[in-house]
Amino acid sequence: MGASTNPAGLSLPRLLRRFWRKVLPTLGLVSLEAVADVLFPLFVGFAINGLIAGTHGGVAALGGLALAALAVGSARRFYDTRAYAGIYETTVHELVERESEAGRAVSTVAARVTLLTEFVEFLENSMPSIITSAISLVGILAIVASIDRGVLAGCLGLMALVLAQYTVTGRLNYRLNAGYNDELERQVSALSGDRTRLRRHVEALMRWNVKISDLETLNYAVVFAGVVALLVYAPIAIVQDSPAQYGIAFAAMLYVFQYIEVLAMLPFYLQQLIRLQEISGRLAATVGDSRLPAP
Repeated sequence: MGASTNPAGLSLPRLLRRFWRKVLPTLGLVSLEAVADVLFPLFVGFAINGLIAGTHGGVAALGGLALAALAVGSARRFYDTRAYAGIYETTVHELVERESEAGRAVSTVAARVTLLTEFVEFLENSMPSIITSAISLVGILAIVASIDRGVLAGCLGLMALVLAQYTVTGRLNYRLNAGYNDELERQVSALSGDRTRLRRHVEALMRWNVKISDLETLNYAVVFAGVVALLVYAPIAIVQDSPAQYGIAFAAMLYVFQYIEVLAMLPFYLQQLIRLQEISGRLAATVGDSRLPAP
């Protein structure tokens, strides 16, 4: 039963629409954090140039940016814990009530509560990172474009490689996660059965886990090959262009490392989104909007 055939199914867009008042403040704070992260290498470059010129204005600006980022980040983390705890309590209670009314087995209900937990954890832990990554990618590419067009081309090439790799393997990834979740829903009944049944369940679960891990390893190897190519190419391009300001040249390399760090997490986020898409179909009609009051 897929989410597409049942509009009452649980999904990230539905959770965001329903709890937007709780989620919106954290999105705003995350965006401010992301902007600060993008500006750090540039401010380091300004500070270096300023010190070479005998002034300390750049260092003072760098310190101010760091303090502002600390304040915003701390405020977000205090708020996040409380907001998402409330979302989890509400959605789990409604899921259990609806599943019980449908007469589902305890093993299925327990497994689906575990799957639902992944949605809330994604909102609290991964979504801020995804927003930060998106803002960072745009900001880094914009700044790199103003420093060195050759490095910009290398960065765009690496992004294209990552997106192409996951476009090719996306459907297989979805099928593997579906098989894993099918077996996971049998866990409680397997635990209450005999040893042979439990052994078969664990073996099947591990087979699916190994297949998912092998695909992730293949994707990682392809992406890492692109990362190595960019790491080799970027310093050559920057030195050949011979920028007049040493601080800005240093900032350009910092942006390359920052870009690689952000892009290296993209496969992880894509894997999570594929898994949550499969879970959305599995939990379809378990947490419907029609019966849920606004928070």
